[in-house]
Amino acid sequence: MELGFSEIIVVILAIIVLFGPDKIPSIARDLGLGVRKMKGAMEDIKTEILKETDNPVAEIKREIEKVKEAAKEYDPTHDLRRDLDLTAKAKEDQLSDTHQGPVSR
Repeated sequence: MELGFSEIIVVILAIIVLFGPDKIPSIARDLGLGVRKMKGAMEDIKTEILKETDNPVAEIKREIEKVKEAAKEYDPTHDLRRDLDLTAKAKEDQLSDTHQGPVSR
């Protein structure tokens, strides 16, 4: 919604006619105070919204960091290596048990 120069002049003249020239300064002052209070309220609301939305985001970021740390510590080949070591040890024990004594040809 754009106001042209002529429309602004009409609004100013209407205000002068309706309220008179002696009340215009107090109306302007009150209007300025109202606008200032509205801006302050908007800033407070904006701060509260940002604070409320930042809290879950920070919590999600902490959870992501926990998962990253757990992923660094996780070794998917650990169980496989352990099973292979146990199998190799069992075979080694089995071979050492069967070759006791002299070897016949």
